[in-house]
Amino acid sequence: MSVEVRVPTLGESVSEATVATWFKKPGDAVAVDEMLCELETDKVTVEVPSPAAGTLGEIIAAEGETVGVDALLATLNAGEGAAPAPAATSAPAAAAPAAGDSSVDVMVPTLGESVTEATVATWFKAVGDTVAQDEMLCELETDKVSVEVPSPAAGVLTEIVAAEGDTVDATAKLAVISSGADAVAAAPAAAAAPAATTGKDIENAPSANKLMAENGVNPAAVSGTGKDGRIMKDDALKAISAPKAAPAPAAAAPRAPSAPADAAREERVKMTKLRQTIARRLKESQNTAAMLTTYNEVDMTEVMALRNEYKDLFLKKHGVKLGFMSFFTKACMHALNEVPEVNAEIDGTDIVYKNYVNMGIAAGTPTGLVVPVIRDCDQLSFAGIEKAIAEKGARARDGKLSMAEMQGGTFTISNGGVYGSLMSSPILNPPQSGILGMHKIQDRPMAIKGQVVIRPMMYLALSYDHRIVDGKGAVTFLVRVKEALEDPRRLLMDL
Repeated sequence: MSVEVRVPTLGESVSEATVATWFKKPGDAVAVDEMLCELETDKVTVEVPSPAAGTLGEIIAAEGETVGVDALLATLNAGEGAAPAPAATSAPAAAAPAAGDSSVDVMVPTLGESVTEATVATWFKAVGDTVAQDEMLCELETDKVSVEVPSPAAGVLTEIVAAEGDTVDATAKLAVISSGADAVAAAPAAAAAPAATTGKDIENAPSANKLMAENGVNPAAVSGTGKDGRIMKDDALKAISAPKAAPAPAAAAPRAPSAPADAAREERVKMTKLRQTIARRLKESQNTAAMLTTYNEVDMTEVMALRNEYKDLFLKKHGVKLGFMSFFTKACMHALNEVPEVNAEIDGTDIVYKNYVNMGIAAGTPTGLVVPVIRDCDQLSFAGIEKAIAEKGARARDGKLSMAEMQGGTFTISNGGVYGSLMSSPILNPPQSGILGMHKIQDRPMAIKGQVVIRPMMYLALSYDHRIVDGKGAVTFLVRVKEALEDPRRLLMDL
């Protein structure tokens, strides 16, 4: 009986592959699931197993040919001169699927409202690894947050459909988990695959091993571009075709470093989705808004004294530390009541005034700047604000913020002072019309009632959209913030 050997599924958005290496030739006896050939795509290497035991008949697609998904690769004469299955002596139970065997697809989880795609950032598991239910398999990056993908079932990771760096949509399949006999057979098969002696515990592409052996290339001298440094066929070809370095003449004059030498010391890293979005939105802000920045300075003496007096009692009662951010947040809301256009936005030819304050608190994370939003901040107490800032900040650093938690802000505070910034001009977070920049508190000599005294001073910066906020409004806003912080009793009296 003749059996067709066809190109397997290559992965999301991959439509063709190149036949890299045939491990068998016509007339060879093959066992079921024995590797017949290897295909290479622009992302991964795919091995094609025999669908049945028998004899390899005709090879339709030769090495070097490009084939599409489901294309015919070869024919197999099933049952004729069949070779024994490689695992028959050690694992007879794995030869046939047992009742209860199952495969579970690992799908992209819910990414959040308006998010349609993500990039596969890191795989924590490799094909053949045993995984427990809910164990983390991989991490995805969207333009806002990182999303960890847990295993939907216990078993063995038998296939990775979307490799690191691939962009997947919200309904894509990432991998396949097998349980039962399929899982038992998959793990030994993955472990038994031959690896080149490279000094690294990494399995190279079989086609690369073949080329290096035929051409006498030492694998240790080849730099692999595959996952974890795996040597691919292209890496082997480059090593083979690379010109051999000739010894330089003894009298040769030294040469200045060339451009390729500089390039060898550089590192090119693809921007994350988050970084791409940050870059795009900041540039859009500069291109769209008529952005201007006004400055002032605030004497932090009274705020610092009030904080030092009540911080222990505050912590004991509310279970959260009393910081400076709650004072600044309250001061901004006080000023927004007087200058509402700073809390408004432009929509076409309309101005939308917000009768509430959703305060964005910019937070630096290992992957970039994010701005979690504290909703209805004008309804919160000092303790409520501090608790919300602490909770949002922790979730931001852990990459756990949802899209909803970073949308709908009406005004933003950015504190560059935690990094030592003395003065800066923050960029608007569109479509908002204002952002306050806080800075480092620094002792400076000040003239107070005719005397020079040392005071803890902070520069304040308000960047605003001049299309909607006039200079008078911007200056008034900063003055009101300054007055509230220099005399915190104003916040209690609403003055």
